[in-house]
This record gives sequence, C-alpha cells and structure tokens, in this order.
Amino acid sequence: MFGGGMPELPAENYPNKRNIPRMDFLVLFLFYLAFMLIGGVTICICSKTHCLKGLVRRGAQIISYIIPECLRRAMLRLLHYLFHTRNHTFVFLHLILQGMVYTEYTWEIFGLCQELEFSLNYLFLPYLLLILNLFFFALSCETNPGTITKANELLFLQVYEFDEGMFPKNVRCSTCDLRKPARSKHCSVCNRCVHRFDHHCVWVNNCIGAWNIRYFLFYLLTLTASAASMAVVSTVFLVQLVMVSDLYLETYINDFGHLQVVDTVFVVEYLFLTFPRIVFLLGFVMVLSFLLGSYLCFCLYLAATNQTTNEWYRGARAWCQHCPHVAWPPSAEPQVYRNIHSRGLWSNLREIFLPAVAHYERKKE
Repeated sequence: MFGGGMPELPAENYPNKRNIPRMDFLVLFLFYLAFMLIGGVTICICSKTHCLKGLVRRGAQIISYIIPECLRRAMLRLLHYLFHTRNHTFVFLHLILQGMVYTEYTWEIFGLCQELEFSLNYLFLPYLLLILNLFFFALSCETNPGTITKANELLFLQVYEFDEGMFPKNVRCSTCDLRKPARSKHCSVCNRCVHRFDHHCVWVNNCIGAWNIRYFLFYLLTLTASAASMAVVSTVFLVQLVMVSDLYLETYINDFGHLQVVDTVFVVEYLFLTFPRIVFLLGFVMVLSFLLGSYLCFCLYLAATNQTTNEWYRGARAWCQHCPHVAWPPSAEPQVYRNIHSRGLWSNLREIFLPAVAHYERKKE
C-alpha cells in the first residue's frame, strides 16, 4: 500500500500553497497543541492559586454585566448541577471520549499498522491497558471511600492523631452531627464525612478517601499508560510510513517553480492532509499523556509523603498567609502546617495500599 516511489507533488495540488506561507500549517498545529496544554495547566493552577482565583472571579464579574440575567442563572444552575451535585455526566463523558479515541485507533491505526506488519503484542497493548483502566475506574466509582457513620465513628477517631492545627480535637460536623476524626472532611457534594478525605472527583462521581485511593491511583496509572501507548503507536506508525514510502527522498515543485527536496515541514503537512484524524488523535493523546502524567506524579508525591490533596491545599493556604502580597483579615493568625503523619516512604505507601481500618471493617462484617 505504501511501498514504491511516490509521485512528485506539484504546487497546484498542494492546497492553498500560493496563499498560505509554508510555516502557517505547522504553526497552527503547534498552537493547537500549545492551547490544549496551556489550557489544562491554567485550569490546574487557577484552582489552587489565590491571586489567579481573584482574577478569574473579577473576569466572571465583568462577563456577568454582558450576559443576560436569565442566561446567567441558567449557567449557574448548570454549573451547580455538574460540580456540586452527584451525577453521572462526567462518567458518561469519560466513557464517550475513551470510546471515540479507541474507535479511531481501531478503525484506522490498527489496520494500517497490520499492513506495515507491526507486532500484534505491540498493537494490543492499548486494549489490555483499557481493560485494566475500566476495571479500576469501576472500583474507584463504586468503592466506599471511607464514609464515617455513628457505627464506626469511634474506630476512625483512633486511627490518626490530632495535630491541633489543621485537625483539632473535639470538633463536630454540623451536618452529620459526628465528631470529626483527624484527616477527615465533610464532602458537600456527597453530603457525608469521609475518612482521610483526598478530594471529590467528578470523573468517577465519588469521593476519593482512605478506602479507594489505591484504586484511583491505579486508574490514573492505567489511563496515563493507555494514552502514552497510543501516542507511541501512532508516532511509530507515521515514522514507519514515511520510511517505507521513501517520502523523505521525494521532490516537489515549490511556489516559484523550482524543484525542491521534501523537508520536515512538508512531511508533517503531507501527513496531516493524508491522515488528518490520526495526526489530531496523536496531538490529543500526547497532551493528555503529559497532563495525566503530571497529575499522576503529583498524586504519587502526596502518597509518598502521606498527604492528601485536601491537606496539601490547606497547607498551601497556611503558607500563603506569610506571603506579604496576600491580604488576610486581622483576625486570621498565620499558622505553619507540619505534616505529622509521614512515617517514611514504605510505611506511607503501605498505608495507601493496605489501609488497616478497611481490613478491620471487612472482618467485622
């Protein structure tokens, strides 16, 4: 299919070559990748940085003067439903996106790679990772994260010591009417107190706590690996295609009527025009691999240091109280967060993957 010499590509067959500079396509494609990457990173940073939160809030106030009130109320109701109530919207979105990516991989890349005689073990790796990912995805969705009830309240109170800073003694949850164990937090979305609360994840429609954090980490790991493996297969396919077809040895007639050897920019443009969906899929999974890999590294750092996302965020706020550029009310006394729960790398990881209270509860049942 791809063997043999390829015909010369005259300028008139190359779309809009006389109207668009040659670098425009590559620049636009790089802008596409950069926009997705910067957008994802900005969302992550804005959710944790107070000064950027203020900028976003002020921007929202400006936009509120432009958008009609009825539309603004509808948007607020939609945002409240999506992010402040338990619903399966993002679960379905997750499965739809995953299905679309794997459909494109199966429909185009898998068949074309078979024609280029790729190893089947190599091609089936993304499917194996998909099965593992869906397994841990289901566990993350359905496993009890560590809900605190009247029956297990005393048990959870004995697991972690109070630091009298972030987690003081004798504090009651006003909603659940329970004494709050150290490292617990009431989730307003699920309306329950969760032991060793990490965060509420809309993608799994569940809180992440002591009893399902290990499944969530494996879910992240397999999702990152599946995106990375698909990026590798797509990249190797495109490189192999260029090598087998000897495209890099071909020539074409440029806009000035001169014979010119095919260069890297031309190859990228040609591949995009020939396999647009594959190239866009490659860009998407590359950006996704970077974002997921970065978040996975952050979660592994928290696990290795025995912190939760909730504790890291509140510790960052306590640290920011010492920042001279942040204005705090006079009544707010600066506090220094000190992690008293870290017991060394292996003990911290064992606590994540073998939570003692979960085994105790299982035996009791």
